[in-house]
Amino acid sequence: MDYFTILVIALGLSFDTFAVSLSYGVIRSGIHFRQASWIATVLAVFQGGLTVAGYFLGSIISDALKATDHWIALGLLTFLGIKMIVEGLKKTKDEETRDYSSTIVLLTIALGTSIDAFAVGISFALLDVRIWEAGIVIGAITFLASMMAIRIGKSAGARLGNKVEIIGGLLLIAIGIKIFLEHILA
Repeated sequence: MDYFTILVIALGLSFDTFAVSLSYGVIRSGIHFRQASWIATVLAVFQGGLTVAGYFLGSIISDALKATDHWIALGLLTFLGIKMIVEGLKKTKDEETRDYSSTIVLLTIALGTSIDAFAVGISFALLDVRIWEAGIVIGAITFLASMMAIRIGKSAGARLGNKVEIIGGLLLIAIGIKIFLEHILA
């Protein structure tokens, strides 16, 4: 598989993490570069890493994963999205925005948005793909998209006030529904 095709696949896989990173930037408008880099790195490692893992484990569990991957992503992202919406509705204007960059939440989001990358890795197992190069390209594109989205969200977050958690929650739910519908309608 040529580099252009891998690049296009990497861009497609980075859309979900772009949206998640955008909501991180919106929710935490005071986010520092180091924190943004950590979030982008975790998302990139999951995207690239699960692509490689899918490649190696694809033949073993491909049938079971294809039947449930969209349900897992929908469940994880909807749960986190509803939690954010509920907490956003409870909060008053003077309260500080909650921190959704805790390790558990970040890992859950990274897993939920990377299940597609795992499925791509499974399909790569059937093709002539240099998986380590593909994993690095996918991870790098995801990192860049995430950093850009956090910056865009950071600019918008200060203007949105105390509704940022609701918007972030709605974005997570929308991503979960998008993943689910892509698999159901495919």
